Amino acid sequence: MPRPQSALFSKTRLAFSYLSSPPTLLSVPEVKMPGNWQELIADKQQRREASIPKEWIIQLPSDDVLDVTPIPRESGLLSAKELEITELDNVPLLLKNLASGEWSAVEVTTAFAKRAVIAHQLTNCLTEIFIDRALERAAWLDEQLKTTGKVVGPLHGLPISLKDQITIKGLETTMGYASWIGKYADKDATLTEILYECGAVLYVRTNVPQTLMYPETYNLVFGRTLNPYNRKLTSGGSSGGEGVLIAMRGSPLGVGSDIGGSVRIPAAHNGLYGLRPSYNRIPYQGAVNSQEGQDSLPSVLGPLSNDLGGIKTFVQSVVGRKPWYKDPLAVRKPWVEEEYQLVEHGGGKKLCFGILWNDGVIVPHPPVTRALEMTKKALLAAGHEVVEWKPYKHAEMYAITGAMWTAGGVADYTAVTSLSGEPLLYSMEGPDDTKRSLYLSQESISVFELWELQKKRIALRKEYLDYWQSSVKLTGTGRPVDALISPVAPYAPHPHGKNQGAEYTMIWNSYDYSACTFPVTKVDPSLDQPQPRSEFLSEKDEMIYKLYDSPETYKNGPVSLQLVGRTLEEEAVIRMTEIVSGSLRG
Repeated sequence: MPRPQSALFSKTRLAFSYLSSPPTLLSVPEVKMPGNWQELIADKQQRREASIPKEWIIQLPSDDVLDVTPIPRESGLLSAKELEITELDNVPLLLKNLASGEWSAVEVTTAFAKRAVIAHQLTNCLTEIFIDRALERAAWLDEQLKTTGKVVGPLHGLPISLKDQITIKGLETTMGYASWIGKYADKDATLTEILYECGAVLYVRTNVPQTLMYPETYNLVFGRTLNPYNRKLTSGGSSGGEGVLIAMRGSPLGVGSDIGGSVRIPAAHNGLYGLRPSYNRIPYQGAVNSQEGQDSLPSVLGPLSNDLGGIKTFVQSVVGRKPWYKDPLAVRKPWVEEEYQLVEHGGGKKLCFGILWNDGVIVPHPPVTRALEMTKKALLAAGHEVVEWKPYKHAEMYAITGAMWTAGGVADYTAVTSLSGEPLLYSMEGPDDTKRSLYLSQESISVFELWELQKKRIALRKEYLDYWQSSVKLTGTGRPVDALISPVAPYAPHPHGKNQGAEYTMIWNSYDYSACTFPVTKVDPSLDQPQPRSEFLSEKDEMIYKLYDSPETYKNGPVSLQLVGRTLEEEAVIRMTEIVSGSLRG
């Protein structure tokens, strides 16, 4: 079939026209075109549903059942042992049981695959289901352990789910685009390759929004992913499928991506731990993406889990494989145990946290403020210090970041959608809603204008560094604040299609600060009543204030916060998050 002539093809030719050597065209993805984009979607959906084992199909509850988290346990499909495996919430112990042979890789893979399929039927969280392939891999791992007495790697037998962005050889990676249906990967992404080397079992991939540039999860190919604690609420995004699957205990550990909050927002909205590492700490090479080539503010890959030990294990395992020998952009930094032991933070014995009550633009809703108060109280009771962190030029950095994301207008997205003729979504409301546009702009800017933005961002990064350093005057430790405690969003998970932005997460992407989410509480209408206000920080502040018109709407939604460290401080951020979570547990 001839390749479709598109804007993507034209840009590819132009990109190589200046080379002195003979030009080589980048290959345009070969896509299967049975007729039109609707037919492509119908075919893909049929194939996805056919991949579900028929014996794992459950009777669905009525739409008025909002909290579906108890249903896997109540379904009768999981044995007592499978319930024990999937509800362990302790990745190091799970790996220990696999390494000892107490649990086989086949048993563990079957348990999580079964629970993943149940979760999908209730929330629509999966895009690719390849269980037979996973079980073959698990059986091979069991045989290796039996014959050699050794595990294949530090993740031996552990099922890991991936966002529908991280390529696996032989499988489609549509990323929510009808145009990419039929696009089969001819090799693994670098991270996929490393996970296999570490002994992991890959078995499902998870849903995303079209373009990835939304903090919600909806696309025309697979539809909307629902929050399992309240299906009328958003799952977050863009790694929303990952967040939901892990919250339903259908995966012990998953991988998402984060350019402005896409790991942390779904982690927070589903009550999970989720790490946003600094640029290129985790290898990105080979994964597909939106805005490929945009390196003003790179996307990063990061883990999500019910268990903070799983976050630590993932980072240790991946950087332990020296990804800088596989990905030319990967940072050459192995796991540094001294940083995890907080040698630069007083050994963790008495930490000082800066707490961000608001960003100077938007005041959080009552459940988020209550979570901040709970965390402050727990940290003080544990003997740590907490000081008020005043926002510094957040609005200015928001404007710069948004302009960088929209620097190419919608050219990047329409280059893909034009291949099949599918509509470009301008909101998460639905396919016909063009009232709002979140990070989609019809205008483009020149290269010189982009350079000017980059200069301003570099200057602000220096100012914020100095601002952080100056906080030594506020602490009683002789150090600047060790980390910040911040909202992940100004609200708990909200009704579908109502997201207003990602300010509280994108700010740390702009500074390239490592950040980790942690669960605190859930929305309780009796405790989280709206507070009367007559003055607002901005028009957006007033808009978001009015969004919280009834706490009953948000009932049972998880409320989480994020701990923010500095650039490439993943080890310290993980350890400090352990300390904060431990303080909250008393």
